[in-house]
Amino acid sequence: MLGGARAATIAESNGRANMFLAAVSGGLIALGLVATASRVGAAFYGFGLVLLPTLAFIGFVTFGRTLQSSIEDTEYARRIAQLRDYYFEHAPEIAPYLVRVPAAERLLMERVPGARWAGYRTVAGMVAVITAVLAGSTAALAAILISDHSLAAGVISATLVTLPTMIVMIRYQDSAWERAAAESLGLSED
Repeated sequence: MLGGARAATIAESNGRANMFLAAVSGGLIALGLVATASRVGAAFYGFGLVLLPTLAFIGFVTFGRTLQSSIEDTEYARRIAQLRDYYFEHAPEIAPYLVRVPAAERLLMERVPGARWAGYRTVAGMVAVITAVLAGSTAALAAILISDHSLAAGVISATLVTLPTMIVMIRYQDSAWERAAAESLGLSED
């Protein structure tokens, strides 16, 4: 049962990430086609200023759910490890039929917070980076339009939006993992 629940959370997380990436890919291709057709005119800016924030919003929502699914997956993995430990303790005769997970590997499975760059190696972390770039691209496009096509304004705006957005999202992810790790492994109320 727990193994099936883990598989479901992994499948959902991957499915959501794939839908997000497909939307971003399709949106950027459409933006490129509009840029070509309009010769980077008003239609391009109008389309871009509708598309990019929409994709960023989808990214924020996807980030939240993939983070939640990943934490749920880790909780299921912890419960499986608890059951395995119970079996080893109370039914040692079945030990040859079960895989014993060394403590060091259990710590990796439980995603101990603090590992350098760990937040960027998760599905939610990948979504966070892409979402931050989409938000920064929105700011850059608006700044370029407002500043009468100043590349410097676009680059500065993109940087001032992308980096803080990415940092905030990764820090949020790290704090969510820390909260989840601090919670007890008690049975749920469901």
